[in-house]
Amino acid sequence: MTTWTPNSWRDKPISQVPAYPDSAALAEAERQLGTFPPLVFAGEARDLKSKLAAVARGEAFLLQGGDCAESFAEHGADHIRDFFRVFLQMAVVLTHGASKPVVKVGRVAGQFAKPRSADTETIDGLELPSYRGDIINSIEFTETARVPDPDRMLQAYRQSAATLNLLRAFSMGGYAELTRIHEWTVGFMKGSNWYPRYEEVARKIDDAITFMAALGLNPDNTPALRQTSFFTSHEALLLGYEEALTRRDSITNDWYATSGHMLWIGDRTRQPDAAHVEYFAGIKNPIGIKCGPTLSSEDLLRLLDRLNPTDEAGRITLIARFGSDKIHDHLPRLIETVQRAGRTVVWCSDPMHGNTIKASTGYKTRPFERVLSEVKSFFEIHRDMGTYAGGVHIEMTGDDVTECVGGVSAVTEASLSDRYHTYCDPRLNASQALELAFLVAEEVHAQKPPRETRIAGE
Repeated sequence: MTTWTPNSWRDKPISQVPAYPDSAALAEAERQLGTFPPLVFAGEARDLKSKLAAVARGEAFLLQGGDCAESFAEHGADHIRDFFRVFLQMAVVLTHGASKPVVKVGRVAGQFAKPRSADTETIDGLELPSYRGDIINSIEFTETARVPDPDRMLQAYRQSAATLNLLRAFSMGGYAELTRIHEWTVGFMKGSNWYPRYEEVARKIDDAITFMAALGLNPDNTPALRQTSFFTSHEALLLGYEEALTRRDSITNDWYATSGHMLWIGDRTRQPDAAHVEYFAGIKNPIGIKCGPTLSSEDLLRLLDRLNPTDEAGRITLIARFGSDKIHDHLPRLIETVQRAGRTVVWCSDPMHGNTIKASTGYKTRPFERVLSEVKSFFEIHRDMGTYAGGVHIEMTGDDVTECVGGVSAVTEASLSDRYHTYCDPRLNASQALELAFLVAEEVHAQKPPRETRIAGE
C-alpha cells in the first residue's frame, strides 16, 4: 500500500470537482491557505471523538444541524446568534427527554461546498456551470459569476474563522446559560399548539434548576450551567481546500483536518477507491459517511475497513439518508451488515435529503410529515434490531423562513414564496426544528440500551 499524504488523493479518480480555468491562481490560493492558522485544534477533534464514542455505547445522543449551504451574503452576527439559540434550545429539550448528554455539532463554519447532480444548468435556453456553493462560484446566473474562482476559498476561510470565533464566545461566555435557554424556549413556545405539552417539561426543568440552586449550584460557581461544548462540521467536498488546512498534530504526530472538528463524505463521493475516501483515510478526525439507497453492504464494509481498520469507537458516524418511503428497504440490511462484522459506529438519521420534492408552485421543499416519518422509522428499526439510534442530522436555520411545508408553523405550498431564502436545499425553520426536537426526545426516551454487538461471523 502506498504511503498516505495530505495530497495522495490527487492520484485517485475524483468526482464533484470544479473546473477552475486558471490553474496558477488555484495553486496560489491553496498555497496561501496552507500558511493560515488552523481553524480548530487536534485536541478538540479528539474530545469530540471521545464524546461520539459515548454515543456509540448508547450513553449520549448526537444533535447535528445547520445550514444546507452557508453563504457569504447571509453572514452576520444576528444570523449566527439566531441559529445557535435555536440549536441550544433543541439540545436542552433533547437532554431532558433523553436523560443523557447531547453532543452538539453544527453544520457551520465551513459548510460552503455543495455536490450537484449535473455539471450545468439551463435557464431560458442559457446553459451555465451549476452553482456549487459560495466557496466555488456565485449563485448569480451569469457567465462571469458561475466561473469557479479560487479566491473564494480565502473568503470562505475568513468567514469560517469569524463564525467560529463568535460561536466560541457564545458557548463559553454565558450565552449558553441553562436558565437563559429555558426562558427562551418558554417564551418561544407560548401561544403555539405545542405549549400544553411543553408545560410539563418546563415545570420539570424549573424544578431541577430550583433544586440545583438549593444545593448552592448556580451559573456563577458551576461552569456546566453557563458553558457548553460545541463542535463544527461540514462535508469535505473541495479537497484542495481541505488539503491546505490539513496539519500534523505536535502531540501525537498524526494528521488532522483543521477546517472543522468533524467532516463527512457525501453520498455522491463515497466510492471506496476514489479521492475523497483516500483523503479521509489519513486524517484522525471523527468522520461521517452519508448512506443512501445506492450504498451496498459490500461497499459499506470496504469503507469501514479503509477508514477505520482498528474499529476505533467514535471514529465513524453512519448518516442514514434514505427517504421515508425507502428507509425500511435499506437501513435494516446496513445495520445487519455492521452487526455481523462486529463494527462500532454511531447511527445517525438524516431525514432531510431523501424527502425533497417539487411543490406545485415550482419550489423545492420537504414535507415536515415525511421528515418526521423517516425519523420515527429510524428509531423503530433500531428498536426492532436491538441497536441504538444515536443521532439526528438536519438542515435548519434560526430564521423564520418558509421552505419546508407543514409542522405547527403551518407552512403551505402557497406560502413557500413568502420567505424562501435558501441558496440550495430547503431548511426547517426555528419552529419546525424545535418541534422536531420534542418529537425526537420522545423517541430517545423510549429507547433501551443497545444489545452487545455480535462477534464477526456469528
